[in-house]
Amino acid sequence: MILWLCLCWGFSPAAGQPDSELMARYLEEQLLADYSIVEQVARRVPRQAKFLQRLETRPRMSEFQVRSTIISRYAFTTVSCTMVNSGSEAREAVFEMQIPAAAFISNFTMSIGNKTYYGEVTGKEKKNSTNDKERHKKTPSPTEGRENGYETFKASVFIPRKMQGRFILHYEELLQRRLGKYEYMVSIRPQQLVGRLRVEVNILENSGIVNLEVPPLRNSKQKGNGKAEGDVSPPPSTVIGHTKTLAKVTFNPSVVEQTRIARNGILGDFIIRYDVNRELSVGDVQILNGYFVHYFAPTDLPPLPKNVVFVLDSSASMVGTKLKQTKEALFTILQDLRPEDHFNIIGFSNRIKVWQQDRLVPVTPNNVRDAKKYIHNMSPTGGTNINEALQTGAKLLNDYIAQNDIDARSVSLIIFLTDGRPTVGETQSSKILSNTKDAIRDKFCLFTIGIGNDVDHKLLERMALENCGMTRLFQEDEDAASHLKGFYDEIGTPLLSDIRVDYPEDDVEQVTQNFFPNYFNGSEIIIAGKLINRTSDKLHVEVTASNSKKYILLKTDVAIDLPSRNDIRGIPGLEDGKGDNNYIERAWSYLTIKELLNSRLKSDDSQEKDNLMEKAKSMALAYNFVTPFTVLKMKEAGLHSEPPQEEFISPSTDGIGEKVQSLQGHKAPPGIRRGQDKQRIKVSKTSADGDPHFVIDFPSSKFSVCFNIDGEPGDILRLVSDHKESGVTVNGQLIGAPAPPNGHKKHRTYFSTITILSNKPERSYLEITPKRVILDDGERLVLSCGRSAVVRSRSLEVSISAYSNITVTIRDSISFVILIHHYKKPAPYQRNHLGFYISNSKGLSSDSHGLLGQFLSHEVKLLQESLNTSGQEVRQNKTEALKANPTNTLQVKGRLIPVVWKQRRIFNGQQEVDCWFAKNNADKLIDGSYKDYLASHPFDTGSTFGTINSL
Repeated sequence: MILWLCLCWGFSPAAGQPDSELMARYLEEQLLADYSIVEQVARRVPRQAKFLQRLETRPRMSEFQVRSTIISRYAFTTVSCTMVNSGSEAREAVFEMQIPAAAFISNFTMSIGNKTYYGEVTGKEKKNSTNDKERHKKTPSPTEGRENGYETFKASVFIPRKMQGRFILHYEELLQRRLGKYEYMVSIRPQQLVGRLRVEVNILENSGIVNLEVPPLRNSKQKGNGKAEGDVSPPPSTVIGHTKTLAKVTFNPSVVEQTRIARNGILGDFIIRYDVNRELSVGDVQILNGYFVHYFAPTDLPPLPKNVVFVLDSSASMVGTKLKQTKEALFTILQDLRPEDHFNIIGFSNRIKVWQQDRLVPVTPNNVRDAKKYIHNMSPTGGTNINEALQTGAKLLNDYIAQNDIDARSVSLIIFLTDGRPTVGETQSSKILSNTKDAIRDKFCLFTIGIGNDVDHKLLERMALENCGMTRLFQEDEDAASHLKGFYDEIGTPLLSDIRVDYPEDDVEQVTQNFFPNYFNGSEIIIAGKLINRTSDKLHVEVTASNSKKYILLKTDVAIDLPSRNDIRGIPGLEDGKGDNNYIERAWSYLTIKELLNSRLKSDDSQEKDNLMEKAKSMALAYNFVTPFTVLKMKEAGLHSEPPQEEFISPSTDGIGEKVQSLQGHKAPPGIRRGQDKQRIKVSKTSADGDPHFVIDFPSSKFSVCFNIDGEPGDILRLVSDHKESGVTVNGQLIGAPAPPNGHKKHRTYFSTITILSNKPERSYLEITPKRVILDDGERLVLSCGRSAVVRSRSLEVSISAYSNITVTIRDSISFVILIHHYKKPAPYQRNHLGFYISNSKGLSSDSHGLLGQFLSHEVKLLQESLNTSGQEVRQNKTEALKANPTNTLQVKGRLIPVVWKQRRIFNGQQEVDCWFAKNNADKLIDGSYKDYLASHPFDTGSTFGTINSL
């Protein structure tokens, strides 16, 4: 075999690419087991000599495998690495793995020869002795061990001659949604070619997996927003397969394919991005074995206006690449500001320079142009006065909020960027934190960005945590501008403010943070907790988002007993023991520990810090998590004169602020009284429902009138027209269906859409279908009819009872109820449709019109009634008497209309109403004819009878 290989190389026309591929293929076939052959081959391949000589000094990696299972965003990852020492003496093997900074290591195992050593999580002792200090000198600094949200796990051990060592690392993380995607990353950096290299990721999402993508391998300089140019095709040998709820992704490159990616074996990050199906509701609540986790990420919400102050470091240390990249990012960010936003810019070094004194300016082309000029002219000089820069920014924003009639729905924030530590003015971190908190006073959020190795990351992290913001740390490289832009994109589109998630106090306990100052587009709010009453069959959930102008209340009851939905036994990828874990319970413990770490980081009370540390340590030990307060030690790891030596860098609290925002200082909104959950408005008889059948109730006359309208599919009927006086218009659009067998009609029609328009005191309209409600009052809001919800503004309230009805109240004096008729198994002549009922018409004027509106302020007389008996006798004999006397007549506005007695089913067909029926499409009963009530479009507001206007 060796001779054949030599001959192949000897007759090769070119000593370049073919040689390396032949060698790689040969190494793959041998699985790198016989290193004596590798040494002989090396002598015949001078171009590979340097590479193989380096291999001779350390054990070879023969296998690198990663297996991960992601269940409802919670990821279990197992990394297995095998190294072979083919040398004649013991050699040190170093296992090094980049893991997400927010992940928790849960176990580590080493097998050396025939012996196995298990990791044990124990509490970390306080560092007092000199030996401790010396030992911890080996630990890299946070910026050395952390790179764009990732940290390095490192373990080293001596492998005896002619033996192999195997390393198995387990870690867990809760994936965070950014820019509308979850991103799972596996670092593949063996720094050598590997005989067996495989990554397998199994994903289970009961909500449904959407937008699954696997971009090319990413090197460290591309970390950030993941928008590298050409980011389209998966890495070679990647196989992707998925159903609606399950996905399996494998990456299994041969040695030849590895050499094509990188000759020295250094590959990069294998990335999977995906999202799940979601709608505007209370979100996805999953319950299993007494624990629950709640994911809330609504869509189809209008962005809120922003008031933003950019505070940018322009000190001397920003010279060169850092300032250049900052400017590039700000140019793009300014271009992305919306017309309704307001902004200002502060540059700081040892001096503070404010672009626009004492004000925030609106986003206009001229203001954006002038801001770009100001940023372009910024030059690096002087020291770093962080304290005064933040004080100036906070005062500017506070004064603007106090002195201007800003939009009540707007979100105010400061974006602070620096590359260093405070060197001018106040330099004590504790004092800067205190001053910043006092200046902001919980009125807005602070977002911090650190660039480079010299930044005080703990100061930036705590400033953000204490002021409901997030922090990011970036290394100085050529892609920093995209990192900054990517971070801004995460916070640049606020959709909701003051979000509170409530559960009945008697049903849950130990719930993680349930109040959030802001919700940004593309992100996700996550809450977890324990159930107190496990015998209950449901959990009530309410989500409230409120501000001074409007609140939204979303409600639902979640079934607790869902073993078939949340049971993960038998799911691929969980056969190694992780399947026995309650993934929801572990997600709860993960979030709880993160919150305890956050609270400790923010606390200034030493006793409180100790209590929080003990709680976090106790929970970490219970769930076998390596945290800043626990350490992983190997059980009986001695190997005579060659003891294994391991060095661990525990993930810190870096990045937690982006997962769990600060609660301190924020008060939850007042919420909704339980009594308001019940239907407050009774449904009246005055309605248009079914085919459609119209009913008008006249309480003073103690009878009702009814009629049919045989319209055509697509017709839009004016139901209420009072645009000129009360500003209210209601239109209904018809949908067609085949007539029932043996019926006299050619087809049936139903209301598929009800449109309600109001322009007093402010313009708004509602479009209601059996599936959704669209509310537009200057902002577009989409609500599902399948979830209970309440939306209230100053003059309008919309209340949805799931799969049942929608109540619309205008200025507390006009109320409409829309019934939802939904068929589980509709017959051919049935269609999901709506019924329209007027429950309160006090706010409508006497001039209101429409098929229903024209009767609300007029009385109808019954001229001929053959019954002269008492009321009791009337009720007893009415049916027979009316059938015997068909000549009853109604008088309406001087018109005489013959009517007959009928019974109609209303209110979802559950009640009957007695009424006088007018035939022939309500001929003479209504003003004009049926065609006079046809609107040209759903938003036609015909202000007077027979005319057409638009809102």
